[in-house]
Amino acid sequence: MAVKDMNYRDRGILLSMFAHQCYQEPNKLFEARDGIKSLDPLKKFLNKPHPPTYIDVDGAQAYVMSDKDDVLVACRGTEPTQLNDIIADANFFPVRHHKAGWVHRGFYGEYNKVIDGIKDAIKKHDAKGTKTLWVCGHSLGGAMALLVAVELQPTGGCHTFGQPRVGTRDFLKLIDFPYYRYRNNNDAVTTVPPTFFNTLFKHAGVLRYINMEGHIKIATWGQRAVDKLKGLWYSAKKGQFFDGFIDHSMGKYHTYISNMDENGNQLPK
Repeated sequence: MAVKDMNYRDRGILLSMFAHQCYQEPNKLFEARDGIKSLDPLKKFLNKPHPPTYIDVDGAQAYVMSDKDDVLVACRGTEPTQLNDIIADANFFPVRHHKAGWVHRGFYGEYNKVIDGIKDAIKKHDAKGTKTLWVCGHSLGGAMALLVAVELQPTGGCHTFGQPRVGTRDFLKLIDFPYYRYRNNNDAVTTVPPTFFNTLFKHAGVLRYINMEGHIKIATWGQRAVDKLKGLWYSAKKGQFFDGFIDHSMGKYHTYISNMDENGNQLPK
């Protein structure tokens, strides 16, 4: 089945799974990470028609996979043990984007390392240019994924998980593709870099907010604010005082998406 023909839940499972597995090295790409019950949805992209392409340039990584209908791109996120990733996250001084607006200097630097390799891989996986392109990523990988998507304008769209802010309003105006941004309750990474009184880095896209109970629902700003306070209080009662970092786990994102029904609402527990 083509990805565009999947229901809301199955498409979310596939793309969150790829964003999760993206942290694996090539020889372990099909060893399931925490929270993944079955890799079957992703395995159909193995060796059809080409094996996955792994791009690794100076500490920035991405994968490209395909089948007869689709090409999937996933950018790897922040790895706490990798100094390069930490420097990239911290280097948020704005730099001009080559098309429009200003973007996070560190994210833009990581994107520039992999974009040529991604383009070359897509030409190999879609020689005729007829397949649907999808881009995804978590954390730093989500920021890179958005920059990649702005460059490639994917026909399928861009799905990010726990993504930080990437650029200014003028940059975000370049988005002309479906763009879905998942945020899990108090995920601290989604709040950086700072907005500087609402004048610089912004979020865009369709927000799919995951509340403290793991439900994905449309919520107003006020409802999300209350829910975040509830999440902090609940975590504090359990002696967990780093809720913003716990909620950033890609495993949690994948688990909550896997629990949805096909219309995007959670099944009863």
